Amino acid sequence: MNQRKLFQVALLSTAVCAASVYAQPTKLPDARADRDHYSPYVNDAYPDKVFYGDTHLHTAYSTDAGLFGNILGPDDAYRYAKGEAVTSSTGVATRLMRPLDFLVVADHAENLGLSVMISEKNPLLLANPWGKKIYETSSGGDHGAAYAMWGGRVADRNDPFDGDSKIIAPMWERIITAAESHNDPGLFTAFIGFEWTSTPGGSNLHRNVILRDNGDKARQVLPYSVYDSENPEDLWAYLANYEKLTGGQALAIAHNGNLSNGLMFDDVTLGENSKPIDKDYAQ
Repeated sequence: MNQRKLFQVALLSTAVCAASVYAQPTKLPDARADRDHYSPYVNDAYPDKVFYGDTHLHTAYSTDAGLFGNILGPDDAYRYAKGEAVTSSTGVATRLMRPLDFLVVADHAENLGLSVMISEKNPLLLANPWGKKIYETSSGGDHGAAYAMWGGRVADRNDPFDGDSKIIAPMWERIITAAESHNDPGLFTAFIGFEWTSTPGGSNLHRNVILRDNGDKARQVLPYSVYDSENPEDLWAYLANYEKLTGGQALAIAHNGNLSNGLMFDDVTLGENSKPIDKDYAQ
């Protein structure tokens, strides 16, 4: 056999051997048994979709915003959050580059909507001696003095309206109505909420309260304010009562605890009858 023929036979033998090797049945790994090795997240049961939003937004219905030039209300806030173009309080046309997935309008519960009442010359406000005075002060252009009038009452926990729900209820209804009109399940969530503004001794214990529910439940209560109590435990009791009354759900998020002078992180409860915080309290 010549050299060329021997080379051809060698090639053929090599090919046959190679084919026989590759033709051998290969034992594949059990996909179920090996799943956690190559796909470790397949069994994860926790939610993993991220939603973007804001849990603390003030509008003109917050006195500290409204008295200093914020003229936009809850309806404007929700439209802006959804990506619509809105003209700002300073007259600048503005729009988010990326709309939000959710928004909580969390205006201060303390005299909710006061600056709006001033701008609208609300009859209930003007019928109140203190209300008429702050209206005249603000309308005269001295917004700083008007704010000081209001802030002093808040600091002293001395409600100038003596808890008159007829003044606050219509403002709360407007906030609820705005949230209801903009809530679009699956596309945009408009939460109903408010801010409880406790500052005992100047220490910030604020909480943003978020109601998980629709207006039918939110309308059964009024926002809880520092005029009711500056103690967080009383706020939690109010929220527990809300859930019992309505069958709904509520959440209180601590806000700016860095300004609490350590009080938000104390190891005892607040008040004259303070006691050490234990496991049951924490739960």
